[in-house]
Amino acid sequence: MKRRWLGWMGGHCIMLGMVLPLLAHSTDSLSLKSPSTTESTWEGAVPEVIAQQRQVLAMKREEILTAYDRQQAFCWQKFAVNHCLIEARKIRRQALDPLAKQELVLNAQEREWRNRQREIRLEGKQPDGRGSP
Repeated sequence: MKRRWLGWMGGHCIMLGMVLPLLAHSTDSLSLKSPSTTESTWEGAVPEVIAQQRQVLAMKREEILTAYDRQQAFCWQKFAVNHCLIEARKIRRQALDPLAKQELVLNAQEREWRNRQREIRLEGKQPDGRGSP
């Protein structure tokens, strides 16, 4: 009984040791702004900035999934496989949730930027004299 408990605790400590640093950096590393930013933010290379931030998110997601794969392989070596796999999935979900939220913010920023660009294009197409059809 004691040996099983120690193995269970060791597995969780290993998984937490791999995922907690990722969780700590996942919310701080990207300086995402809310979609209601000022006009000066929309000038310049917004798509490139969003693409870079998406690459960072993809790398973090890959690190989390790699840690999950390692923990899953570790779980298959244990006696209580199902419980270990459930815990590993829970930790993976907790690590991926902040990334999903950051991705939603990026999507909102990109959507707002595209809407602004479309408005600018439409303003350029409208004639100055609206009195005569």
